[in-house]
Amino acid sequence: MTEGWAGSGHPGQGACVWTPGTRNTMNLLREILFKQQFGNQPRVPAPYYRRKTYLCYQLKQLNDLTLDRGCFRNKKQRHAEIRFIDKINSLDLNPSQSYKIICYITWSPCPNCANELVNFITRNNHLKLEIFASRLYFHWIKPFKMGLQDLQKAGISVAVMTHTEFEDCWEQFVDNQSRPFQPWDKLEQYSASIRRRLQRILTVRSQPQSRSPASPDSLASFSLPTSIICPLLAVSHPPLPSLFS
Repeated sequence: MTEGWAGSGHPGQGACVWTPGTRNTMNLLREILFKQQFGNQPRVPAPYYRRKTYLCYQLKQLNDLTLDRGCFRNKKQRHAEIRFIDKINSLDLNPSQSYKIICYITWSPCPNCANELVNFITRNNHLKLEIFASRLYFHWIKPFKMGLQDLQKAGISVAVMTHTEFEDCWEQFVDNQSRPFQPWDKLEQYSASIRRRLQRILTVRSQPQSRSPASPDSLASFSLPTSIICPLLAVSHPPLPSLFS
């Protein structure tokens, strides 16, 4: 028996539930890919490769029953966060019921995706979204900081992955061959450092004048110059294959 939907109709209408069984390895991350992409080391360990955005999500009812789960990675013109939003919208969830979504993501959202997530949750107040990031994306650049702050203001929980979240991600989304999660060296130390950095970003300090909220148009048009991005990206040899359509 494979994991999938039981019953008929839409999951939000109580007719379908996610039924666990023998996992379909075609839908799971390879172990090496998980460790490369979700690793929270400050520098890419050798052999060098490109760190991409992967988003793994679990949609649950408030009684912790899993309704759906999956994993997305960035495509050329569509980030993983936007593909995730499209997926949840396609489920046609019942607005009279409450749901919780837990996301494990390799990089924290860019300003554009943060804005889209805020709009998504604002339109769907029956959803509670929790985001756990392995690493912070361009955390020293103001628009990226503002994006994280806006997520928090919209009621979206933003946190850093710890051993607990890495282990759950390993168990739920990785072809682990029934092996237990083995943390890499200094995992908790790196998590603690990233967590302190995120806390500084999310802590609201009193200022003489409060900043004006960033408009969607300004976020949508934000882009980084190539001179900043290129030196920061380590390219894999050979490139990692795409696992998800």
